[in-house]
Amino acid sequence: MPMWTNASLRLRLNLLIAFVLVTGLIINIGRLALEAGPRVAAEDQSVTRLAKGLIEAFISDLGEASKPELKLEEIARELMRLRHVTITHVTAGGNGASIDHLSDTNDDNTQPPGWFVRFVHPSQTTVSIPITIGARSFGALVIKSDPRDEISEIWQGIVTQLVVGTAVTITLMFITMFVVDRSLGPVNEIARAMGKIGAGQYGIRVKPGGSPEIAEICNGLNNLATALKQADDDKRNLAARIVSLQDTERKEIAAELHDEFGPCLFALRAHASSLANLARNAEPDLSAIRSAGEAIHQQINALQQSNRDVLARLRPVGLSELGLRAALEVLFRRWREIRPQVAIAARVSSEIGGSDETTDLTIYRIVQEALTNAFRHSKATRIDVALEPGDGNRAIQIRIDDNGVGLNAETGSGLGLTGMRERAMALGGRLTISSTNKGVSVEATVPLPA
Repeated sequence: MPMWTNASLRLRLNLLIAFVLVTGLIINIGRLALEAGPRVAAEDQSVTRLAKGLIEAFISDLGEASKPELKLEEIARELMRLRHVTITHVTAGGNGASIDHLSDTNDDNTQPPGWFVRFVHPSQTTVSIPITIGARSFGALVIKSDPRDEISEIWQGIVTQLVVGTAVTITLMFITMFVVDRSLGPVNEIARAMGKIGAGQYGIRVKPGGSPEIAEICNGLNNLATALKQADDDKRNLAARIVSLQDTERKEIAAELHDEFGPCLFALRAHASSLANLARNAEPDLSAIRSAGEAIHQQINALQQSNRDVLARLRPVGLSELGLRAALEVLFRRWREIRPQVAIAARVSSEIGGSDETTDLTIYRIVQEALTNAFRHSKATRIDVALEPGDGNRAIQIRIDDNGVGLNAETGSGLGLTGMRERAMALGGRLTISSTNKGVSVEATVPLPA
């Protein structure tokens, strides 16, 4: 069994076909051998009956002959034409002369072997027919069946069947081996191609060939290689974009710290120095001190607002503490305060939220980026936001529509929209953006964790 398990598919098919052909040949020869005994017995009985009938007919005419002895010799010559029997003329004195039938003498090479004769095990049939004419007795004719010729014919049929069957089997095996080799030839190419694909050579292709089934496998392997190459390219591009987005975000944070925090800190330092100088006077100017204190208070407020803005960009306010729905409400409220001229109609299902942090953050960022693009580029006066369960409560469906002027080519391929799409893809979801001169529609599906 281990040898069969380790055998190739080509060898298995060849051995299986050879087994079927040889088994069929053995069954056919076995059938002939098993039928040999009844066939010989039936032939013996038939020939014996025929010989008995002829002899009785000849004997009935013997009484009318003027010379019975001569007529008996003529009868004996006629009986020589019978096959498969031996006729012996037994005289009244007990002496006998055999009258052998005329038949072709078989070559020793064509004689059946002894074991086959013993296997057939023919039983001789003996019939004695007395010859009496009037009161005179001419002895008797003894008929004995002789199955040698019939057994030889059966043996020759078996030998012929064996020779022809063997030749046909060998011929069919060679034809089968040729057909199998031609049919399974592409399998080796498929195996080599799969090895190269496993090594990362996704540009490999297999020429479809062989049977339609194997050609279909070749086409499927080529499609798989194409999909893997596309996935590998997407992975490389995604890694490159992640690095680019990180660098861009760091530059923006650095610029904001420089532009917002730097002036405030410089002003705080100047006002603190002024306060220190005023405090050194014997008679401090209280109005100047109050003015410097108010300036410091304003700068601190500005710093706090800038700090909140930076933190909001890095981490949504209240997402971890209050949940996704509350964080989205804060986002909508801030945009309504910043852009009161734009109507935001938000419909968030009560079943939204309560998932894992990564999923909630992904949903929040998609909505945040879609709103940011709508306010910056679409010139919309109305934005509709809808979040509801989908796909049998196994995902969240997000849809954001505006009535603006649509996206241009530069905006449509920006990092923000690319980031939204990649966030959805990272969780196994999808995101589509359709833009016309009547507005932009963003649709996203974010799967929920099992």
